[in-house]
This record gives sequence, C-alpha cells and structure tokens, in this order.
Amino acid sequence: MAHAAMRGIAFLLYLLSLFSFSIAGDSLTPTQPLLDDGGSGNLVSAGGRFELGFFNPAGTQNHYVGIWYHNISDKAVVWVANRQRPINGGSGRLSLASNGTLIVTDDNSTLFWSSSSSSSSNRAYSPVVTLRDDGNLVIRDDPNSDSVSWQSFDFPTDTFLSGMIFGRDDSSGRNVNITSWASTGDPAPGSYVLAMDLDGVPQQFLWQDSEQVARLGPWNGVYLGGVPTINSQDLIDYFFMVSSREFIYWYTVRDPSVLVRVTVTPQGSGQVLMWVEGSQSWISQDSYPRDLCDHYAQCGPNGVCDPNGSAICRCIQGFRPKNPRNWGVWGWTDGCVRKTELDCRNATDGFFTFSNVKLPDTSTSTVDWSTRSLVDCRASCLKNCSCTAFASANISSGSGCIFWTANLTDIKHYNNGFGQDLYVRLARSDLESMSSGHGNKRRVAVIVVAPVLATFLLATAVILLWRRRKTRNNKTTDHHADEEAVEEKNLDMPLFDLSTLAEATGDFCTDNKLGEGGFGPVYKGKLKEGQEIAVKRLSKTSMQGTDEFKNEVMVIAKLQHRNLVRLLGCCVQGGERMLIYEYMLNGSLDTFLFDKDRCRMLDWRMRYNIILGIARGLLYLHHDSRYRIIHRDLKTSNILLDKDMNPKISDFGMAKLFSGDEIIGNTKRVAGTYGYMSPEYAMNGIFSVKSDIFSFGVIVLEIITGEKNNGAYHHNLLGKVWSLWKENRAFEIVEDFIHHSFPLDEVLRCIKIGLLCVQERPEDRPEISLVLLMLGSNSSLLLEPKQPGFAVIGDQIDTDSSSSKGALLSNNRLSITIFEGR
Repeated sequence: MAHAAMRGIAFLLYLLSLFSFSIAGDSLTPTQPLLDDGGSGNLVSAGGRFELGFFNPAGTQNHYVGIWYHNISDKAVVWVANRQRPINGGSGRLSLASNGTLIVTDDNSTLFWSSSSSSSSNRAYSPVVTLRDDGNLVIRDDPNSDSVSWQSFDFPTDTFLSGMIFGRDDSSGRNVNITSWASTGDPAPGSYVLAMDLDGVPQQFLWQDSEQVARLGPWNGVYLGGVPTINSQDLIDYFFMVSSREFIYWYTVRDPSVLVRVTVTPQGSGQVLMWVEGSQSWISQDSYPRDLCDHYAQCGPNGVCDPNGSAICRCIQGFRPKNPRNWGVWGWTDGCVRKTELDCRNATDGFFTFSNVKLPDTSTSTVDWSTRSLVDCRASCLKNCSCTAFASANISSGSGCIFWTANLTDIKHYNNGFGQDLYVRLARSDLESMSSGHGNKRRVAVIVVAPVLATFLLATAVILLWRRRKTRNNKTTDHHADEEAVEEKNLDMPLFDLSTLAEATGDFCTDNKLGEGGFGPVYKGKLKEGQEIAVKRLSKTSMQGTDEFKNEVMVIAKLQHRNLVRLLGCCVQGGERMLIYEYMLNGSLDTFLFDKDRCRMLDWRMRYNIILGIARGLLYLHHDSRYRIIHRDLKTSNILLDKDMNPKISDFGMAKLFSGDEIIGNTKRVAGTYGYMSPEYAMNGIFSVKSDIFSFGVIVLEIITGEKNNGAYHHNLLGKVWSLWKENRAFEIVEDFIHHSFPLDEVLRCIKIGLLCVQERPEDRPEISLVLLMLGSNSSLLLEPKQPGFAVIGDQIDTDSSSSKGALLSNNRLSITIFEGR
C-alpha cells in the first residue's frame, strides 16, 4: 500500500510538472519543454506580437512547430521548424537540450527536427530559447548573456521579416533566402526561391527550381535596380551592406503599429504585405513579377521589354529581330541581333545612350572600381573589342563601371523616370542612321504611303472593272462569273480541278462527309501525293454561300499564321464552288468541350494552351496582318484542332476587312451565331475588334466550364459565371473533370479575363494585345469586370432550324442572319 501511495504521489507530481511546463511565457529552458497540447503552453513574445507553438494546416493531420502573428485575426505563419518532416498522427514536443540544441520529437522520442548548436562541448551551460517581439527565435548559452548561438532569422522559410538579414552574409558564410511553401496547406519547401546572386554585380532573382523566373537587380550603389518601389516607400527604410564577398540588406518599419512581411507564395509571386490597425486581412503593397516585363528574358537577347508600349517587345536601337516571322506573333525568345557588326579594329564604333532602363543581367558582367567617370568607362569599353555595353556602377557617387561582353539580356524600360542609363556599343553606320532620323522618317513615309496608295488605286480599278463586266455580262453563268471574280482579284490562289477533288473524296461519298453548315457540306479527302484535305462545298440551294465563298477566298488568301487554318486552294468549275483546306485531325473544339466522354481528353494545361493559341490568332487578325480583320463568327465550332491539339481559327465567310484608320463598321445584315454575338452587334449591327473580343470571352468561359452559352437572359452561361464571381465562388463553375487538377490562381485569372471580354460596353473590353498580357499577369493586378452583356436577342432571331451542322469538320451551333438589325 505504501508503495502504491508513493506511486500515486509521483504520478500526481508528474502531472503537475506537465502543467507547469505549459506556462512558459516567451522562453524555454531544458527543464521546460513546449508540448503539443492545443496551444495553452505556446510561447508569446514579450510585446505580444508573435506566438510559437504547434499547428495543423487546414485539412491535414500533420503537426508542425511554427511562429505566427499572435494579436491579429489573420495570423499568417512566418516560420516553420520541421517543414520537411511533419509529425503525422501523434503529439509533438519542442525541447531545448542541455547543450543548447532545439529539437522536435513525438511521443516515441522520434527526432523530426533539430537546430544546429555552436556551443562547444567542454563547458557548462544554462541555455535558454526566447521568442523575441520581432519574430526571431533565439538560443543563448546563458540567460545573462546577449550572445546568440542560434536564431531562426538565419534559417527563414517563406517570409522575410523586419530586422532579418537577407543575402550572402560573410560573417556566417550563409546565403540567406526564402523558399515558398509547396502549397497553401503544405509548408514543405516549394518550387520558388527568392535569393541573391553575387556573380558579377549583386542582383536578386526569383527562381523556379533551377530556372530564373524574375530578376530584381542589379545593385546600383543605392538600391536594387529592378525594384522601383524600394527607394520610394514612406513606411519602410532599407539598409544595405556590400563588400567583395558579401551583400546583405534588411528593412525596418517606421510605424511600430504597422506589420509588414515579405513572402513568396506557392504560385511564384513575391509579395510585400501590410497589416494596419482595423484591417480584416493583409493588404498587398507590392507584388513581383508585376507584369510580363518582370519575367526573366521576356524579349530574349538584346530585346527591350516595355509594359506600356504598343508592342511589349522591341529591339535595342541598332538591332533587329533574329527571327522576324516569330517576332510579330509573340515569339520573342530568339531576341535580336546587330544590324551591323562592330568595327573595333578601325576604332569607328560609338555608343547609343538608352535611358530609364533596368540594366541587363549582370551575371557575366565585370566591375572596375578604378575608373572614376563615364568618360573613363567609355574609353575602357572601346579598348576592349569584346565590350558590348557599359553603365555606371554607383549612381550616387558616379564611380565605377559595369562592363558587358556578351548579349544584353532582360532589359526593361520604365516610363516614369526610374532606371539607369545604359550605353550600348554600335557600329558607326547605325549611329549615323539614327542621328539622321528626321530625313529617314520622310523616306519611310514615302516608302510606306506610295505602295499603299498604289494598292488602293489598283483595287479601285479592279472593282470598277469587275462591276462593268458584271453589268455587261449579267446573263453569264454563275460558273463564269466566279472564275472571273477569282482571276480578276489576282489572289494567287491555286485552282483545283473538279475531277481531282471528286477522286480525292470518293466522288463526295457520304462516308467522307465531316459535317454540314449554312455554306454546305464538308468532306474529307486525300490527294494522290498523300496529303489529307478538307473540302468545303457550296450547296446549290444555299442562299448565303456565294458571297461568303468569295469573301472567304479573298480574306484567308492573305493570311498566314500558325493559329489560323490554312486555305490550300479553291475550285470554281462545272457550277461548283469549293474551298480546300488543310485537314485538321482532331476536328473542332466544340466536339471535345461538349461531349461527356471526349472532354476528359482536355486537361487544364491543354485548355489553357488553346485559349492562348486563339488569342494569338486574334492578335494577328486584329493587329499584325496586312489588313485589320474582324471575324464576326468566332465560336468553338470554328476553332479547329490539329494533331497536337493546337487551335486554328477557321471559317472566314462572315469576316470583314478594315484598312487604314478604319476601326468600326455598321451593317443591316447582321450575321453570326446565337450566344457569341456582342450586344451592340446583335441589336444595332455595329461591329469592331471588340465584337470579336466578346466572342473570345464566351469561348474562354466555355473552355473553362465545359458548358454552352445558350444566350437566354438569366439562364445563360455568362449570367451564371457572373453571379458566382460576385459571390467569390467562381471556382465552382470549373469543369468537373479538371476540378482537382488545375492551378486555382491561373483558372481564376482566366475566368476574370473571360468576364472582362464579355462586358456590356465595347469600350470596357480589353484589346486582344492586352488580353495576352493579362494571361501572363498576376490576377490581383487586373481590373475588376463589370456586368456582362447578355445579348438579349431571342425575340428577334428565327431559331426554328434545329441542328444546323457546320464548318469544316464538326457539328456546329445555330448560325443566324438578321437582315434588319434595329
């Protein structure tokens, strides 16, 4: 009995000791561990700002030791100890060993994490670990000493706090950086790292695995040159310490009542977040990348990125696109090459001053501190035949030179006066041509205007001649009229024999029929040389086909782009009118989206690439082709997919060509497809590039949701998405099949872009060039969409025809024609 009583007292003392352990304040000692007991024994910093304890990310059973904000509603975990090895299913314990090492164990004493200890083994310790009010967890060998043997600030996770040192520290030998979480619910190291690179001139990079995503540098003697806000924050002070072997910086917040943290998100965005009194959530003060120009090497070698330019990429003065064909369709990675090679031997080279830029990547550059002025820098560069550019190394003192000896990569132009001067070495002939720019402009004007005027006069003459002949020969057969129209327009379009097409399609056999629309049937064929084709045959009973036939030949013969279907030729023989296209193995987009089985073949990445491809095709039609072309019947059935699922815009029968400054048209013959037409076009016959943008927005939302837009007011897809968007539930509209396999931020960005494109007022809809820019931007940087135009036109449209099939390769949606638009 006595022994039993003693055991009971011992057990009671043990329980009391456990209770006492939970009352730890802001410090732990070897005799006072922190238990995973629901938070009652968590450490709280002396000022009440930060808290340390065990936590479980939402939806998981994993236990981590972390530090978070104690006194605000959105606590935001800023540091995690055992991020690579969580405790799963059991209780944890954070203990301080007698040698000053901090360890995380579970009930079975299994070790999950430990700090390093700088203490030697031949002395006695009284170590203590303390959570400070700046969020730093520190270990001291002696509670009476200020000497720190270990601190969490030397081993950050995804957050950079005020007072924390960032960069390569020569005293510790560490390169302190921050690494994103793997996901919002998983603190394990993710793909994105924000770190300093000291090769050449110090600069900061955002990395994704081993790939450079964005560059926030270089150091210019005052601040990091790629971060315009770092020198203009009224709230934050930045401090730098630079030497040949070290580059570190830190920041402090002037107002102690304001919380500021810098973090890297799992989606790859660097963010500066602020919390002020009365906030309900963290406020974004800055994010990075801000735009496409912040993405590393966006415009390739010797290219310049300007987020406010009409074209986002251009070449440095004296350079030209290396691949001109790709350059016009957002294919910038090849960059630019010199127009004229340098002539170092004869010392004829000079320099072009490029102002207000983020200096090129300095990884392979060199710095010479012995030179004291830009005149010295210029002379040194000219002496080195490998030198391609130079800049001042320190903008505050004007001392030192940075020299580049290779391609100039990742240049961004600023329009707000921010940035530095870059001196680019050019051949004398290029400099002379630039200095005589005014005379060149006159020559360019003559060179450009003369051919345009000649083309206009020739086109006018052709039209008058055609009308005269039409009047004289109004009794000529349709066959002869069509042949004359094709010949007189001099379209340089190959003509196919009727017999050749009959043989290729098995005499237009029903088994080879791919679909049928307002134009007529479409057949699959195979030429003798083995090339597969799609033959679009004008129905003799069609009321709309002749004009559309001529229009499509005239329009598409002028177009060459990888995201537009290629017209191989036509046939106007024996009373037949046919268009011959390249065959698209996978048919049209609608046959995938709206088929419950085939839709499973389209994962999110494939859908996103299709959206991107359609946008690139539209950019060519609206901006980069010889004429501005309004498609007027853009829909999923007119998006064809090749063998690699690359999208190609097809069916230009309704298209309109604009030339010169013409940007808007009006017609009483409204033609298009129910559910895709913009309100101003359906109701008033007004069409422009913004009409196509509306149709594109509908397509984007259909691709994301897998649902058709039926166009009925309050029951259409646009209304459904808009309602969910306003309730912050837009993710619920995503196609069920891809619901668990998509990056949420990217999908929400596409939904937002879709809604921006279908806004009711044409002037509110973005240009297609801006759409492409937004597809690669941060969602938070986009404008908020306004209410969509629902195109309430049901009472004006004859929808009696049932299942109209259509364009080229697949079943189509109902095409409509309204002869009176008002």
